[in-house]
Amino acid sequence: MTTHSDRRRGATAVLAAATLLTVGACSGADTTSGTGGASADAAKLALSPTTPAAKGTLARADWLLEDEPDSLDLDTQGTSAGRVVLTNVCERLYQLQPDMTTKPFLASSAKTSADGRTLTLTVRPGVTFHDGSKLTADDVLWSLKRHADPDMEQSDEFGNVSSMKKTGADEITIGFKAPDALFTKALAGDAGIVWNKEQVEKAGQDFGTPGQADACSGPYALKNWKSGDSITIAAYDDYWGKKPLTREVVFRWAADSALVNALKTGAADGAYAETPNTAAALLKDKDIAQHYGPSTASLVLIPTARGGLGDERIRRALSLSLDRKGIADSGYGGLVEPWATPVGSGAWGYEKAGFQAAQKQLASLAPASPTADDLAEAKKLVKEAGTPGAPLVIGTDASQGRTVTANAVRAALQRIGLKAQIKTVPTSQFEEFYSDPQARDEIDLLVGDWYISKADPMGFYDNGLSDSSNNWVGFKDATYDKNVKKALATLDDAERASLAIDVQKRFADAAVWIPIAQVPTILLLDAKLTGPTASQAYLYYPWAAELGTKRSA
Repeated sequence: MTTHSDRRRGATAVLAAATLLTVGACSGADTTSGTGGASADAAKLALSPTTPAAKGTLARADWLLEDEPDSLDLDTQGTSAGRVVLTNVCERLYQLQPDMTTKPFLASSAKTSADGRTLTLTVRPGVTFHDGSKLTADDVLWSLKRHADPDMEQSDEFGNVSSMKKTGADEITIGFKAPDALFTKALAGDAGIVWNKEQVEKAGQDFGTPGQADACSGPYALKNWKSGDSITIAAYDDYWGKKPLTREVVFRWAADSALVNALKTGAADGAYAETPNTAAALLKDKDIAQHYGPSTASLVLIPTARGGLGDERIRRALSLSLDRKGIADSGYGGLVEPWATPVGSGAWGYEKAGFQAAQKQLASLAPASPTADDLAEAKKLVKEAGTPGAPLVIGTDASQGRTVTANAVRAALQRIGLKAQIKTVPTSQFEEFYSDPQARDEIDLLVGDWYISKADPMGFYDNGLSDSSNNWVGFKDATYDKNVKKALATLDDAERASLAIDVQKRFADAAVWIPIAQVPTILLLDAKLTGPTASQAYLYYPWAAELGTKRSA
């Protein structure tokens, strides 16, 4: 049985900003434009996955990314910058919808066997790649095998796959070692991209680099990539589906301050914000609308077993004493919401009511602002555990949000009688804390952030398995392990949600990770424009095709 690993967010980026409490079934995402204030109240933002539908077309849009993609081959370089571009160019066997549900897409239909061990996909007819050639079952099978290659980014999604073969002219059958509840969700991500086999093989090692074609079938084709300057995509006239409203999109990249200036001056039409601080800097601008939507992203503290935080009582005490609202207001402009789990509400792609109720029940373990009773309980836990001999070391970089968080953590520890110090490293070195156990030998706690690519909490909780490389504190719970594995093999949504809520509570009770806030998506957009998704689906859904003007021409 495979587990499905989470995706760490880049050390320099927070996947977007704003927040949630409710995912509203309204006509568009909650919008803040020209509020006259420099901060917001995240808990009062009602999120929606969509923006109001556009009424008019657009000849060209100028869009900003946080940096230039290293490659446009998502099998070898799976960056968010590359996804923001390619989600409009490439298509997947399933598609993640703005409301974070999934449906078959380049697979026109899908059938799961009664025992859950076989998935049969019918390839959608009438689809052509951008070179005009027909998309076939051979391309689908070749693409799946490429994704599954151990050297490729998505290979971990195929650990439970026992076979993949063509079983008809337009049919692919996938066999599993055990039922796999998250595999079709993976097919809505990068593991489901269908490449033009001939085009990829022709490009060889150069595929995904400037000057190469895109090998895809989406509503836009790659027109030009000027290295160091811009990437341009243009509407594909023979697209099989609904034609895009915007004819051409030009992508450039900018750091936060330059991004803010480009949006203020009209040099850019929009961006998906990578930090809450970018959004906060634009709250006063009446010409820039901010659309907020659901995300799976969260801000977290990830403890190690190096020192005192190896004791769950110390971890629980820290969680009780942490001022999450202070962190949200001072570090993130009020655009993150104190949260009791390490998974944002965008992960609730099913059984939303049950997950929402479970989240509220855990709030006492992770208060927004600690009360006197919370601090008293925290001090009691510390007394039971015993004071660690050495100061607890908090690992961070010098970014605003992490700096504020690290200081808040130190203050929380001091409030309950514990000594702490902060270790600040360059942002380029910060990544090593996630990937290198030796780097973590120097810290007791990491100020981190995380998101999962699937709208299912079970895409996260394998981090608590006793053999997980992300279980840095050595948490062991046989029932937890059993229920995680059972949930990953449970295809019925209601049954899987029940198991997910159980493991979520066990994870929270032991404070394996300490949640701080959820960080939903924020779309910054010229106030005259509308249409794109406002949810985290923007990484996997063709958002540019729905971008247009609020008024018809």
